[in-house]
Amino acid sequence: MQSGFHTPSASELQEWTEQLEVMGQEYQALMQDMLARMLPGEAGKTIYDDMRESFRAGVEALVSDPETLINAQLQLAQDQMLLWQQGLRDMSGEESELLIEPARHDRRFKDEAWRHEPFYRGLLEQYLLFSRLVEDMIGSLDHLPPDQKRNLAFYARQYVSAISPSNFASTNPEVMRLTLETKGQNLIEGLAQLREDLANSAEGINVKMTDRSAFTIGENVAATPGSVVFENELMQLIQYTPSTEQTFKTPLLIVPPWINKYYILDLRQDNSLVKWLVDQGHTVFLISWRNPGPEQRDLTWADYMQLGPIEAMAAIERACGEKSVNLLSYCIGGTLTASTVAYLTSTRRGRKVRSVTYMATLQDFSDPGEIGVFLNEPVLQGIERQLEADGYLDGRVMAFSFNLLRENDLFWSFYISNYLKGEKPAAFDLLYWNTDGTNLPAGTHGWYLRNMYLENRLIEPGGIELDGVKIDLRKISTPSYFVSTREDHIAKWNSTYGGTQLPKGPVTFVLGGSGHIAGIVNPPHKNKYGFWTNAELPADPDAWLEGATFNEGSWWPHWQAWMTDNGYADTGKMVAARQPGEGELSIIEPAPGRYVCQTIPEVLGHNQA
Repeated sequence: MQSGFHTPSASELQEWTEQLEVMGQEYQALMQDMLARMLPGEAGKTIYDDMRESFRAGVEALVSDPETLINAQLQLAQDQMLLWQQGLRDMSGEESELLIEPARHDRRFKDEAWRHEPFYRGLLEQYLLFSRLVEDMIGSLDHLPPDQKRNLAFYARQYVSAISPSNFASTNPEVMRLTLETKGQNLIEGLAQLREDLANSAEGINVKMTDRSAFTIGENVAATPGSVVFENELMQLIQYTPSTEQTFKTPLLIVPPWINKYYILDLRQDNSLVKWLVDQGHTVFLISWRNPGPEQRDLTWADYMQLGPIEAMAAIERACGEKSVNLLSYCIGGTLTASTVAYLTSTRRGRKVRSVTYMATLQDFSDPGEIGVFLNEPVLQGIERQLEADGYLDGRVMAFSFNLLRENDLFWSFYISNYLKGEKPAAFDLLYWNTDGTNLPAGTHGWYLRNMYLENRLIEPGGIELDGVKIDLRKISTPSYFVSTREDHIAKWNSTYGGTQLPKGPVTFVLGGSGHIAGIVNPPHKNKYGFWTNAELPADPDAWLEGATFNEGSWWPHWQAWMTDNGYADTGKMVAARQPGEGELSIIEPAPGRYVCQTIPEVLGHNQA
């Protein structure tokens, strides 16, 4: 009988030896890069301290609750017995169902070997049972304070996700097959990519998510025609070229976030919200924020307000002769916009804004979701010390933190494909934008985290003072349109809903499907996700959803109808389409302008590109 084991030839052994030597060299260089990043900055140290404190509190809570601990041990013993019994059946040739199934959306265990090969099947079931045990134990710790329990659950989930058998070459069937087929070339290429990514990271590892060479800003992303017609030290104002013969009388100003860049709203032409708005007949202006460095360390929230939307509105009046605008804002840009409208209201200039739209915007920060893990007092003090030392928060650190909120989709999946399989990332416009980070100035970001997230002062009457003016969101009479998304992990919809209870003017709330980006950037021709509407606005978001009606397709046409049916866009007063440069403002340069092209290495004055 012939053995199934293949005896390698001398040439094959030589080839493997050479590959191992190359891998050793790559590994040595990699270790040098990693050791240089082992000591985190002030912010990272306090997060590590918080993680240790969370685990310590969890252990103490378990020890003080013998019943929970005993139940966990009994469950573990029972699960091990079931695994042993199933292993015996597998050895006898009897194949049974998995003891525990991966979550439906879990893409880590799609390979058939996880179900049909005893070794991998046993690893999978052991891992999933352990994951469930950890989740159940933490869920039973009812005596822990809610914030501490949330933090413990988050850190424990990061640990459990990190030890998944799919993350290691020797326990991932796809990686093992590929390693044998390529004689380890996949691991060599993966190590090289890991070293390259480490060189382009700040703290942690910013895994490359897409082929960045496939995109050029102004050509195949951020490509809607327009011109920069105004600029200051913080922003450029883009006026887009009309695509209709007539436009609505009241211009539309878009206030995007400055965490990442504005062109999330102007990716490809078939999913660009900017292009769609132009095609609907709006005269569209958009703020393109500067990518700040140490020189902008003293910029404040009030500076972002004055140099951002307020100066933009004054520039629009010079360009179009219109004294009022409609505002469309997104994420932190929406929080700034709410502050601005409240400021204008308190200074008797509220009529400059005919309507305001908030996309995935937090105003009430009482429940910020898992991002709150990074925003308790000790961690915030560490971030403030880091900001004081550097003058800015490196945008790559922020990106790494956000990716950990969905670690398996936004970190480990790319870790496996890039570093274990040695694959090059595919071209994807959304992920290109996601990796095109921006820094955050110290004077703005520390103030924002403390006053909004930690102390929730924006919803307090007079809790925020901007340029000597105490603002109050409850005094806003400007009509407001809120749109949030049901699966948002950055701005939870039932938290953003709290903003609807604040202004005294008319309010509309719409809930889209999907998440923070896909649910907002949802063009009508895709007919995806759907959205919920309800004219009533009870205090409880769950009560709102219970009485809501589901609608197919995108929320964009619903917003457009809200604008036109209520007269905010001056439907009956159409004007000849306005071309950039026709008014008092001259064209400075073609869109998308210089500011959006600034990269973090360029801004910080060192070459890491």
